[in-house]
Amino acid sequence: MTEILTRHLTIRGRVQGVGFRNYVAYKAGELGVRGWVCNRTDGSVEAVVQGIPAAVGAIIECAHRGPRAAKVSSLEVREEPSGDYAAFETRPTA
Repeated sequence: MTEILTRHLTIRGRVQGVGFRNYVAYKAGELGVRGWVCNRTDGSVEAVVQGIPAAVGAIIECAHRGPRAAKVSSLEVREEPSGDYAAFETRPTA
């Protein structure tokens, strides 16, 4: 059986208004990662990512870099209980 990881990400810095959510969603599609991403009212971006270890590691690296206009100052990664994510979605600001 293939191991599936689920991680919760909190990304801070210049990460809103630069296409960060769309960037993460695009990369998730490329990597076959499921979960979601949203802006937070505190100016951060939050995401839950789920997939095989290599894909989750790759999406975390993408989140650390962000799109060209972003400036990531911190990335917090926590283990997250497995959820039932059928796809990857972009959620509204929470």
